[in-house]
Amino acid sequence: MRISRKMEHIHYALELGQSRRQGLADIKLVHNCLPESSMDSIALATTIGDLVMRSPILINAMTGGAHETARINRELAILAREKGLPMAVGSQMSAIKNSEVASSYQVVRQENPNGVIFGNLGSEATVEQALRAVDMIEANALQIHLNVMQELIMPEGDRSFEGMLRRIEAIVRHVSVPVIVKEVGFGISRDNAKQLQEIGVRIVDVGGYGGTNFAAIENARRPVASALEWLNDWGTPTSMSLLETLSVYPRGAVIASGGITNALEAVKALALGASAVGMAGVFLGVLQKEGTEALHRLADDLHQGLILIMTALGASTVEALSDCPVVIGGETAGWCEARGIDISPYARRGNRSK
Repeated sequence: MRISRKMEHIHYALELGQSRRQGLADIKLVHNCLPESSMDSIALATTIGDLVMRSPILINAMTGGAHETARINRELAILAREKGLPMAVGSQMSAIKNSEVASSYQVVRQENPNGVIFGNLGSEATVEQALRAVDMIEANALQIHLNVMQELIMPEGDRSFEGMLRRIEAIVRHVSVPVIVKEVGFGISRDNAKQLQEIGVRIVDVGGYGGTNFAAIENARRPVASALEWLNDWGTPTSMSLLETLSVYPRGAVIASGGITNALEAVKALALGASAVGMAGVFLGVLQKEGTEALHRLADDLHQGLILIMTALGASTVEALSDCPVVIGGETAGWCEARGIDISPYARRGNRSK
């Protein structure tokens, strides 16, 4: 029996791993040898739009829509509940079209009745479908994912993307919860961010290149003779996409994701100005390869790592990280110079000589 497309995606995501070329090595935190801080005083709570979250670490959209994926979502929901993490489900379109698989998403709310949970649909969704997705899991917010290149490479994917902005705008106007527009791994540019802002989107997740590579995944699913492997490097790395988006959106409106796997990378993204960090591949990999106990240890290690680094920097809150000086170099600096994005203020923050 042929496995579902959802399980194929999980299989190849684990097999191919992450490229880890998300550009965050170009970001250098300036050491503070006089932090005047204590690990006991660090607060990890953060706010994205009107959403208040106990942790800046978001379990980002992964799966659902097949009976085999219910176990994964259940384990992730338990993790979210126990560790205070917000969580997004994978695309709910399959459950809207086939109610028999709705339970693979609803398990998340059942296991985490008081948690912050994001629904998820693609940009092809209608307002009616968006409302159903929110109701299905009593979502606190709704992600609208953008995955044009994945669809184009996917053998059975979409070939027309006309009307995307119009549909997203309609959803923003009619859905009562915050709408988060996210890329799935190819990045959001400054111009795209402006377009989204103009139609009322208040929160974006940059989803940059460097994490789970959906171009490579879809190419792995194609017959070898028709593979489009020359597109496997398509996309804007996370560091560059984050800086592009932050040149448009204010503090408190941007989620960083795309190949972020540890506390240091998370702090770098938060120091640039993101208010939360989405992780998916690292959680999935640990759960599937090492089990539940290792998954919970990972969350603890991430939180302890955040607290340690924030203490060293003298930043007692997530918001305070965006006042810490950051030096941007390498390819990310070159990209920003070419794109006309001024990065010099990042290195001159918190000048204590004044």
